[in-house]
Amino acid sequence: MIPEKINLLSGLQIFAQDIESMAGFTLVEIMIVVAIITLLASLAIPGLLRARLNTNESSALSSLQTISTSAQSYWAVNSKYPSVLSMLSTASPPYIDSVLGSGSKHGYSFSFSGSTYIFNATARPQEYTKSGTRSFFIDQSGVVRFTTQDAAATSIDSPVE
Repeated sequence: MIPEKINLLSGLQIFAQDIESMAGFTLVEIMIVVAIITLLASLAIPGLLRARLNTNESSALSSLQTISTSAQSYWAVNSKYPSVLSMLSTASPPYIDSVLGSGSKHGYSFSFSGSTYIFNATARPQEYTKSGTRSFFIDQSGVVRFTTQDAAATSIDSPVE
């Protein structure tokens, strides 16, 4: 019976040696992986932020053109332009959605003023350099103009190409 115990103990010793020989990750290996992930994130995040700015600006341009088209349609029915932006969203049927009619959408603030024969609309970033870097302007001519200044664009600014 004693030889069996010896065999059992030697088997446990072999098993213990197998566990000790199993390799895990060292602290250095884990630190290298973390450094690589940090490097990749530092390369990707600025690109994602720039893509968000571009998306906000594209949305503002599209929304401004929608406002212009809606104002033209409103004029065709009423023989005058709406005096404020909310008139385009509260008309029956509405010319624009209530979100745009509220004056704020996708990081931009919209303003509108109109009279019988003229109107102008502007789009400005709510947080300059965070939600956008360009302000836009459009009037009854349909030409969209922009400025990169932290100010509202006007009719004398450069047109968007």
